Amino acid sequence: MWACPKCRRRFANTNQTHTCSNTTLGAHFEGRPPQSRSLFDAFLRVVQSHGPVIVLPEKTRIAFQVRMSFAAIMVRNGYLRGHLVLAERHERPCVLKVETFSPRNHVHHFELRDAAQLRGEFGALIGRAYRVGCQAHLDR
Repeated sequence: MWACPKCRRRFANTNQTHTCSNTTLGAHFEGRPPQSRSLFDAFLRVVQSHGPVIVLPEKTRIAFQVRMSFAAIMVRNGYLRGHLVLAERHERPCVLKVETFSPRNHVHHFELRDAAQLRGEFGALIGRAYRVGCQAHLDR
């Protein structure tokens, strides 16, 4: 793994393009209703149920990384917007839009308005995205 000499963030690829950030996690929730933080904490618990994760507060989002980033959250007033990176397309009701960048790189956009959404189908997609973050999807 390569670490940026300026911000020390680690990446799977050498000289990975990124923007160095010194934003705190708490800054994303300033002025937001408590429900935003509760939803974030619920999302984080689901991610952590799959294994250890690095939470990266950035200027405009909060990224989740294992070996590589596999999810990101943007905090809104009382809800979260986000995306999961998956190795295959999953057209599901819980997914608002899917963008395909390569045969094994599909970004699935979602809105999280209730922690109950994290159960079932959406929770399973988070597990698949975590495997992408570990690059375990390449083992197939």
